[in-house]
Amino acid sequence: MKATPRALGYRTPAEWEPQEAIWLSWPHNQTTWPDGFLREVELSYVEIIQALHRQQKIKLLVRSADAEARIRDILRNSGVQLSQVIFYQIATEDAWIRDYGPTFVVKTDGELAMVKWKFNAWGEKYEDLLNDNRIPYELNRIENLPMFEPGIVLEGGSIEVNGAGIVLTTEQCLLNRNRNPELSREDIENYLKDYLSVSSVVWLKEGIVGDDTDGHIDDIARFVDRETVVCAFEDDPSDENHELLKENFELLKQSGFRVIKLPMPGFVGDDQGRLPASYANFYIGNGAIVVPQFGHANDQRALDILRDCFPGRRIVGVNCTAMVHGLGTIHCCSQQEPRRTA
Repeated sequence: MKATPRALGYRTPAEWEPQEAIWLSWPHNQTTWPDGFLREVELSYVEIIQALHRQQKIKLLVRSADAEARIRDILRNSGVQLSQVIFYQIATEDAWIRDYGPTFVVKTDGELAMVKWKFNAWGEKYEDLLNDNRIPYELNRIENLPMFEPGIVLEGGSIEVNGAGIVLTTEQCLLNRNRNPELSREDIENYLKDYLSVSSVVWLKEGIVGDDTDGHIDDIARFVDRETVVCAFEDDPSDENHELLKENFELLKQSGFRVIKLPMPGFVGDDQGRLPASYANFYIGNGAIVVPQFGHANDQRALDILRDCFPGRRIVGVNCTAMVHGLGTIHCCSQQEPRRTA
């Protein structure tokens, strides 16, 4: 019988619990961000690092020595304390480390470990990105942590834990036949329970329109404490996100959570279609909450709501109008490493 995090006494902390570091992979893929967007995305990364680096380490993947030298200059010139940034020269295909990177679990005695899921580029949609499945192995050659491998396809953006035994996810993603067609709903729940050390799985339905991940939870519902969830909600009944987000909101209410509506930024996109813009894709750092902004009237409303949810932390808005053209924003491009408690 395979040893699991749950059997060995590990748990998956909530994102608001103390962190050692945030993991980021510096953006470089010009297929992901065409038409000159990449420079603007780099500026968004600088703002994320500026907001977080004084209260935690920044563990930053870069493609080469030349890239590291250039990025060091960018960060230094932006007032970032480089002593807080740890560079790793690890070539990635793309920036979405939330989805191809490891999930960190920790024991009460402080021992840290990684859970390495299979990454199949969101249902084998992007063959050129499949090689990022190897990244957790690369990281662990450096970190040298115990590593668990469930052997199933799962992305970090598809799960949201409260640190007290509950995980949120969506049927659209985890029950999708392009992930683990051989597994039943019960099988998947058992994997989540064993490898995230949770006792309860709460299933929502669908993600937002334009989301190529098949409904990642981090665009629709996020824990802000053990019993409270902020839920993306579209007030406009004529908007195509209205009904599906209303259904998720009602499911959360029925599950017994305190649910706070988080507005949507309306239509963000172009003549090619709608982009998955959501304020729910924020990152909870030690000292700051970093929130995507889209130049919409609801930007400030979202900041105000999250300020009330996290009274002890700064709320920092980051312009993500370029980043979302790559079909993700701040939470998608980051992964938290919990602080060892011992």
